[in-house]
Amino acid sequence: MIFLGVQLTILIGKTVPVPASRLLLESLASVEVTNSDTGRSGFQMSFSANRNGMSDLDYPLLKEVKQLNRVILVVIFNGRPHVLSDGIITNQQVQPSTQPGVSSTIIATGEDVSVMMDMEEKIAQHPSQNQTTIVSKIIAKYAQYGIIPKVIPPSGDKPPLPTEYIPTQRGTDLEYIKEMAEMNGYVFYVSPGPAPGTSMAYWGPPEKLGVPQSALSVNMGWHSNVDSINFQYDALAASEASGELQDHKSNKCQGVTVKSSKSKRPTLATSSGLKQSKVRKRLLSPQGSNQSQSKARVQSITDTSLDQVVTAEGELDSKNYGSLLRARGLVGLRGVGKSYDGLYYVKSVTHKLERGKYKQSFTLTREGLGATVPVVIP
Repeated sequence: MIFLGVQLTILIGKTVPVPASRLLLESLASVEVTNSDTGRSGFQMSFSANRNGMSDLDYPLLKEVKQLNRVILVVIFNGRPHVLSDGIITNQQVQPSTQPGVSSTIIATGEDVSVMMDMEEKIAQHPSQNQTTIVSKIIAKYAQYGIIPKVIPPSGDKPPLPTEYIPTQRGTDLEYIKEMAEMNGYVFYVSPGPAPGTSMAYWGPPEKLGVPQSALSVNMGWHSNVDSINFQYDALAASEASGELQDHKSNKCQGVTVKSSKSKRPTLATSSGLKQSKVRKRLLSPQGSNQSQSKARVQSITDTSLDQVVTAEGELDSKNYGSLLRARGLVGLRGVGKSYDGLYYVKSVTHKLERGKYKQSFTLTREGLGATVPVVIP
């Protein structure tokens, strides 16, 4: 299927998808894919469907667009293939037409393959295992979906002694992985590709290093590639945190306080939200954790809060941009003024494809105002 010079390939089936049928490709009306650094990424495909006469008892398309089928979406843009989505159909909608000669609509909605980690709630113990080991072990159970783990060990991640406590999971595998990520100010997501049928499961700090993507340009004449954009500065977002240590046996506070410090994440703004005249103070409840774990928790509160200080939301035309904007990386922004120009972290991107149109909506974040670089890469 070709949209505005962009070739779209669809693979669909059970655990190992195969190329979509000609009927499915010819019926496709639009595709929307969202990739985000938090939560599950998702997709939605809309089809025009007919029963081809009264002799057909059902829509032939439903034989292919089945619940829990796996779908891989690949676009070839400027001669390069990009895996947009690798997920599972979780919802099917049928909207029959009430007028003769007008096609009905079938909509298939799905989530990335991490949804399979969220299917079974359980209680499980992981004695004498640190978080890095536990996360790696859980992800390995889903290798049949082509998931490859990339786990970054957090600071102070030591196996606990059985006499101290035993890490216990209560809930689904996905819930437990995300719970441990939140303790360390980490993110967890499953990113499709680079090859069709494979995905990377990333558990670690937001990736704010690397070469920035092609710049987003606003109000720059024929250089402009952004259709719309708006910014928000939340003065209540930035937070400092502290908490007291608690004895494992007596459950009494030890009189030792741990405090968050300056974020160790790469700096994207010259004036962080922590430099405001007033900053929100957060208090961590006493918990049966050692000093390194408590320190990681209070620091995660501060690090996570900085991701919400400055937010930019907008939309671009893919033809003018000339590339695909990827979530979970850096991008330069220019043309909006001294306060908001510079580098940003791409939190999420939504790709919207239909005949004659390919738009990308995006959400960018950083910890404050002012650019840290004199210019951005065009």
